[in-house]
Amino acid sequence: MKLRLATLVVVSAGICYGIATDNFEWGIFAALIVGGTLLTGAANGFNEVIERDLDALMDRTKMRPLPTGRMTLLEALVVAVTTGAMGIAILWQLINPMCGILGLIALVSYALVYTPLKRITPFTVFVGAIPGAIPPMLGCVAATEGFGEVTHLAWLMFAVQFIWQFPHFWAIAWRMHDDYLRAGFKMLPSTGGRDRASAFQIVVYTLGLIPISLLPIFFGFVGNIAAVVAVLAGGIFAKQAIDLYRSLSLDDAKKLMFGSFFYLPVVQLAYLFDKI
Repeated sequence: MKLRLATLVVVSAGICYGIATDNFEWGIFAALIVGGTLLTGAANGFNEVIERDLDALMDRTKMRPLPTGRMTLLEALVVAVTTGAMGIAILWQLINPMCGILGLIALVSYALVYTPLKRITPFTVFVGAIPGAIPPMLGCVAATEGFGEVTHLAWLMFAVQFIWQFPHFWAIAWRMHDDYLRAGFKMLPSTGGRDRASAFQIVVYTLGLIPISLLPIFFGFVGNIAAVVAVLAGGIFAKQAIDLYRSLSLDDAKKLMFGSFFYLPVVQLAYLFDKI
């Protein structure tokens, strides 16, 4: 279920709930965290079921439960289906139906669209960024009443996380490129792999993230403190991408990857604390 990855995803949903709500409810927050964790785990589970033979070819994944035989295919399917159904039910019943619908869209698009495309086209990163950006939208929708509403703020939080995922995924793909090639995955944006064309696109997206991250301030959802943090964090992130463009080194790709881990929660927490 890749719980460390799920934690990063769910934290963004929880933070964005805090940003969006004027009446914080611990019950809704808990349902968002539990439902989101189960749903993310299910998506990861289906991914490992579909890619079980390919996982056996890569060093980073060959010790997962299915390639090693520690878990049978039936057991993995039962876990993925059960956690997915529970996650959607919790979001739908304990928060609102729109959260359940968004959760279902994220699960299906990740497992059935993003996962198969990884061996076909680098465009798969764009597809995968859609379900990857739904968690902050979920947090915002959880703050609405009735059936649930995808608000203007929800789209802005979606946009920030959507653009962030390109340098994030590509930094990982840069480090794991040789491993990915063993499974036939096309994750870097250039057909040349670790070349300057791929690095240039990473720079473009990190630079583009700066104005995107300022949109919540522009539309008045948060204030100037968040703007300062967003610009500073974005500048550091872009500097790491430029360093990678200059060196094309694995070391700078690693720095960019860890920079992406820090960038998203720092900016989202700045939005939250500025609002508070």
